[in-house]
Amino acid sequence: MPIVQSIRAREILDSRGNPTIEVILRTNKAEVTASVPSGASTGKHEALELRDHDKRYGGEGVQKAIKNIEKIIAPKLNGKNCQNQEKIDQILLTIDGTKNKSRLGANGILAVSLACSKASANAKSMPLYKYLSTLTISNRKPSLPRPFFNVINGGKHADNKLSFQEFMIVPNLTSYRENLRAGSEIYHILKKDIYRKYGKNTTNIGDEGGFAPPLKDTEEALKILMKAINDAGYKNKVGLAIDCAASEFYKSNYYYLDGKKLTKEQLLQFYLHLIKKYPLISIEDPFEQEDFESFHKLKKAANIQIVGDDLTVTNIERISTAIKKGSCNCLLLKVNQIGTLTQALNAAQLAFENKWNVMVSHRSGETEDTFIADLAVALGCGMIKAGAPCRGERVAKYNQLLRIEEKLKRTH
Repeated sequence: MPIVQSIRAREILDSRGNPTIEVILRTNKAEVTASVPSGASTGKHEALELRDHDKRYGGEGVQKAIKNIEKIIAPKLNGKNCQNQEKIDQILLTIDGTKNKSRLGANGILAVSLACSKASANAKSMPLYKYLSTLTISNRKPSLPRPFFNVINGGKHADNKLSFQEFMIVPNLTSYRENLRAGSEIYHILKKDIYRKYGKNTTNIGDEGGFAPPLKDTEEALKILMKAINDAGYKNKVGLAIDCAASEFYKSNYYYLDGKKLTKEQLLQFYLHLIKKYPLISIEDPFEQEDFESFHKLKKAANIQIVGDDLTVTNIERISTAIKKGSCNCLLLKVNQIGTLTQALNAAQLAFENKWNVMVSHRSGETEDTFIADLAVALGCGMIKAGAPCRGERVAKYNQLLRIEEKLKRTH
């Protein structure tokens, strides 16, 4: 049994250069580390990310959360068996005692929760994805996910005029390795196409590795993506997906999109136009985070995947409401939105039970930790969103999936 002997934490930097937490957990078997990401476009119902709000790092330091880990959490977990993940996570929730984890901070709680799962996998001499699959009750076999590559950034992820936050390409080839290759090849063709059309200094990248060219509107972005797909030789083999993050351009009952002021009814018609004109297979957060009804209307009118992120925030209560109102057919699973691994797994289970899809997702402020790659495989959910095939913190996840693909092939 892996028994907790000590828990330390350090302040490290995420991919945006902001502080985040890395936990070092030592058991009688081994020492493991786990780090947590941070989002820029966050739903207002997410668990609280504890920050210091002082002079260090412009107020973004995490020393308070680190102190909570070492002074409050560690004494309660020392001597405990890591292998009971549900019990470990319940201890963390009990210590915190708040609905949104505002006492200890979801960032600190999650780092410890993930570290415990890694320690358990290590003690069992199991790959992390295989161990995580034993914690799920969905009876889904581990499998490689289809990657959703965010290759054009907008919204809060880029300094351009695009209202939508992410424009994604979704290869649908015979293996994960081939999908990764297609994503990379299209990405490089896209860079050349952007340079040819918009000139110098237009191929800079956003927070998630996608390009942030001076595009004026949504359809301009979709058209240049279609061109890149065709130029790379993948015509009819790659779908498109968008993350609208509509709460970010919603104000006083209107949506301010591409320089236009739209009602929710007009925005709905715009989505239906896009679906008819382009090979869109998935739309995430098409309306603001409280409008369950408009989500429902779009899902009913469009025969594609409608993803809840800010709407559902990996929270059982929000997901249950979305299920009752028929708002979505896919959950975006972000472990740091809810704060413990068990709660994230329960959210996925609820989605599966109600015939929803699940897409495991990174955050815009990421670390080198590849945990979500293993989680996506363990859930057998079939989809992962980890950014463009660019930047070390994104590529780390995609490369980990290559390794797992080889392991799965050897075991079958």
